[in-house]
Amino acid sequence: MRRNLMDIICCPVCKGTLLLTVTEENDEEILEGTLRCEACRVDYPIDEGIPNLLPQAPCED
Repeated sequence: MRRNLMDIICCPVCKGTLLLTVTEENDEEILEGTLRCEACRVDYPIDEGIPNLLPQAPCED
């Protein structure tokens, strides 16, 4: 996943901002890490450079 993707992606459930935590990257992209929606308290994994943004749980209001 390229860092500039952070400018356009959002939480698939509430459309909120995602917080990026990187655990592995190279010169071109993020290979492993997590995208966290603090509003929903849901983590979306990044595995092998691919973010998994499938909704996992509804937002808690």
